[in-house]
Amino acid sequence: MSLTPNTTLRRLAKYNAVGALGMGFRFAVLVLLRELGGLGYLASTALAIEAAMLHNFSWHRWWTWRERCAGIPWRATALRLLQFQLSNGAVAMVTNLLVVRLLVGETGMHYLPANMLATAASGAVNFLVSEHLIFRLSWLEMTAPAGRGRS
Repeated sequence: MSLTPNTTLRRLAKYNAVGALGMGFRFAVLVLLRELGGLGYLASTALAIEAAMLHNFSWHRWWTWRERCAGIPWRATALRLLQFQLSNGAVAMVTNLLVVRLLVGETGMHYLPANMLATAASGAVNFLVSEHLIFRLSWLEMTAPAGRGRS
C-alpha cells in the first residue's frame, strides 16, 4: 500500500470529520453531565473525553482507516483500542484537563469554550499518532489467515 499526499489528505479530512462528530458528541455528554448531572467541570470533561474517545475510535476503525482495519483479527482490534486509549486518550486527557483547568480556573472562562480550545490543541498530535502508530498495518495483520478470529 503506497502512501501518497492525496491519501494522507483524504485521511486527514476524514479524521477531522470524525473529530467534528466526536466533538459534538463530547459536548452533548459534557453538558448532560455538568448541567443535568451536577458534576464538576473537570470530572465532566474527563468523562466526556472518554466517551468521545470510544466514539471516535469506532468511526476511525470503520471509516478513516477502513482499508487498514478490514478483516484483522479481533485481538488486533482490541490491541489498537488499547493503544488508542493509551496514546490519543492520554494526549487528549492531559492536554484537555490542563488547558480547561487553566482557562476555567485561572481566567474564569466558561467551561464550553475552554473545552473547544483544549480539543483543538490536541487534535494535530493525535492525527499523527493515529496515522503512524495506531492504525498502521503490521506485518502480522497483513499475513493473518482469512476467516479465523476476524472481527
